[in-house]
Amino acid sequence: MSYLVVDLVFLALAAALAALLSRRARRRPGTWAAVLAGGAVLLVLTAVFDNGIIILGLYGYTPSALSGLFLGAMPIEDFGYPLAAAVLVPLLWRALTARQAPGSASPEDRRRAPRARALRTEERP
Repeated sequence: MSYLVVDLVFLALAAALAALLSRRARRRPGTWAAVLAGGAVLLVLTAVFDNGIIILGLYGYTPSALSGLFLGAMPIEDFGYPLAAAVLVPLLWRALTARQAPGSASPEDRRRAPRARALRTEERP
């Protein structure tokens, strides 16, 4: 089995999960901006560091399992997992943080909470 086939299976599963999670993400602004920004940074870092470790000889691939497409010394298949992570991590984050109990504090309220508690304790006799 080639690395490209493994990537495609993994990306198909990630796309299916992303489709389920994106229903909720559509209602929350900024999700797709986070996906694009994080994805761009992750793909650039993957290209830089994967090329480095391959050129240094720290990692290699079975040539017969590669598609033959390269970006520098890095096979194009190396972008599969970071691409899936770039889509899934922000969507999972949004989905998991959206499941707050009714009446629980929002992330902004929790950031302000230590100061508010300090003020309340100073007011008490």
